[in-house]
Amino acid sequence: MSFELSDIDYLRQHAAEISALDLEMSKKTQLEDVAKLRAQFGEHGRVVAELLKARRSAKLPGRWLMDGESVQQATALPVARYRARLLAEFGVSLVQDVTCSIGTEGAAMHSAGISYFGSDLDRVRLEMARYNVPEGHFFQADALTVTSTADVIVADPARRAGGRRITHPDQLLPPLPDLVDAHRGELAVKCAPGLDFSQWEGLVVVSSLAGGVKEACLYTPGLGSGRRAVMISATGEVDVLDGQDFRTEDLPESGEIGSFIIDPDGAVVRAGLVRHYGARHGLHQLDHRIAYLTGESIPAGASGFPFLEKVPLKSLKSVLHARGAGAVEILVRGLDIDPDQLRKKLKLRGDKAMAVVLTRIGTQGVALVCGPRVVSGEENFAI
Repeated sequence: MSFELSDIDYLRQHAAEISALDLEMSKKTQLEDVAKLRAQFGEHGRVVAELLKARRSAKLPGRWLMDGESVQQATALPVARYRARLLAEFGVSLVQDVTCSIGTEGAAMHSAGISYFGSDLDRVRLEMARYNVPEGHFFQADALTVTSTADVIVADPARRAGGRRITHPDQLLPPLPDLVDAHRGELAVKCAPGLDFSQWEGLVVVSSLAGGVKEACLYTPGLGSGRRAVMISATGEVDVLDGQDFRTEDLPESGEIGSFIIDPDGAVVRAGLVRHYGARHGLHQLDHRIAYLTGESIPAGASGFPFLEKVPLKSLKSVLHARGAGAVEILVRGLDIDPDQLRKKLKLRGDKAMAVVLTRIGTQGVALVCGPRVVSGEENFAI
């Protein structure tokens, strides 16, 4: 459910009582928890339940106001913090966020020492943002309305239309060209990581958090150029791969399969920096069109698969049965194969954990049989 303005007023007035609650809010305790909330908060129990549920699912400050919909759309704080630090490095001192929602960008900008104000059409989101980021300044306005002379405009256009994910900048809501035309100054536009940004002349930063790709942020050319992959670990460490740090002649060509197969972080793949990641870590691609890497070691902080043998796709079932495979992690790239359907067809009954990388090398579809996934430092794996 989404909140109404009256709900926000109630939640603010009863913030201390809500913070003092000690409820599990799990599926197992759902009925019991709802009954307790109704007993304590009456008709507002459902609103409090939505808040607690949203807080439980979000990695945001525990005191914040939020609902389920806004949490799903909110930028992850570690990603917003990197953007704020980057803008601070660019010398930016004032930012307007024209799609501020519940205030994650504002909190990040404030922590980086950047003056911030946010705007949004949604009055409920604005009220939540005012509560969550009291040091910010917020007002109601359309994203295409020029309301400031900020150094940089941050925007997060809608990434879906009609239930489908948008894949081209012209189809964003509002469209990227309209944002550029409206504001004219420097922009940082958050987009889905699968967006086709190949024609964007400015800097593109693709960010992942704990291995999951979160967004691609498009910066206008006045702020920078090139492509970056920003990989943020679950504990907050930030690894930045900048394509401009490499010369084309230093990027590795594809080659033979080494001791390990590495599926690089999705941010690296989406940013088009697979060869650059390989160059940094002494790896190379199996095929120049496919984003799998191979080499003699696994990069620090990453995971990979000990390579055992390459077999034709038609021989995969018999080979896995012969090796006693049971639980199998299946990765597919470059082939039209559904891992879940394949797993059912394999009918494995062994007791060994293994992995299979299904891909294309040259014109041939192949199965690369591997040991189970291992993390860096565990390369002395044996099967």
